[in-house]
Amino acid sequence: MVGLDISSTSVKLIELSRSGNSFRIESHAVEPLPLNAVTEKTIQDVEAVGECIKRTVKKSGTRAKIAAVAVSGSAVITKVITMPIALSDKEMETQIQLEADQYIPYPLDEINLDFEVIGQTENNPETVDVLLAASKSENVEMRSAAVNIGGLTTKVIDVEPYTIEHSYRLLKDQLPAEVKDKSIAIIDIGATMSSLNVISGNQLIYTREQPFGGKLLTEQIMRRYGLSYEDAGRVKKIGGLPDNYEPEILEPFKTTLAQQVNRFIQFYFSAGDHNGIDQLMLAGGCSSIPGIDEFIEAQIGTPTSIANPFSGMPIAPKVHRQRLNADAPSLLISCGLALRGFD
Repeated sequence: MVGLDISSTSVKLIELSRSGNSFRIESHAVEPLPLNAVTEKTIQDVEAVGECIKRTVKKSGTRAKIAAVAVSGSAVITKVITMPIALSDKEMETQIQLEADQYIPYPLDEINLDFEVIGQTENNPETVDVLLAASKSENVEMRSAAVNIGGLTTKVIDVEPYTIEHSYRLLKDQLPAEVKDKSIAIIDIGATMSSLNVISGNQLIYTREQPFGGKLLTEQIMRRYGLSYEDAGRVKKIGGLPDNYEPEILEPFKTTLAQQVNRFIQFYFSAGDHNGIDQLMLAGGCSSIPGIDEFIEAQIGTPTSIANPFSGMPIAPKVHRQRLNADAPSLLISCGLALRGFD
């Protein structure tokens, strides 16, 4: 099963294989989406997204026929409820369907609903905690339709923050031993949206999205140097801009980025009785800015590193290693989705 991350600007594909406890990257591709085909992670043009998926699949060389995709955290309502431990899965499903209207503020015929048993309720051996997740059916159906146009069948529709939680099992190995089971903040900075996901003891305990991303830097380059949006995005990645680019455009953007990261963390602290952040990991396109981890660490005082879920992982011969390494911090969601094939 391939993991397909449909973001606002591109479709990203990862296919993994497993041998014992080890994984290998079998396929990888990233393909840009047409402008405005997806707006703030909502599909506006199903046909255009489907054709982009088709190009991504062809580019990757995968032979897989099924895919996992995700909806954004802001498109999903989640709720932890308690249920009697003695219920079977089928009985629990029936009970949840009967009671769901207490928790979900939409008509049940307009949503897709699923649940997962988390574990026994603390201090009560008679009940279990159950995570409910619901999203409007159109979010699910549009992704499934685009995947079908792309020549694949949707097997799993996940929720983005939980895919990052899935990827964390691969990121853990990069962390100092003393922080592995402490509070880790993963900030995924996309083109138009960024997300904060805090994981403690291997479990997602907080998530938040806010509108900010690398598109701001691309637009500044475009305006300053009279480039098209596409050309501005290209030179941002490969270089070749005038000498005044770094001091006049990149450095102020880095300062703004650090302020956004700090703002995210303050939201986390104000949301409840949370402990401090022991490690910050940067993901998404902006994490490829040279030295951005050291810059943010100096600005906010929290140890900071770049997230690479594939560090040390073997790669199939057909996979372009240099391209994969460049894309790796942007592939947490597609990696987490690919891992769902082994659940």
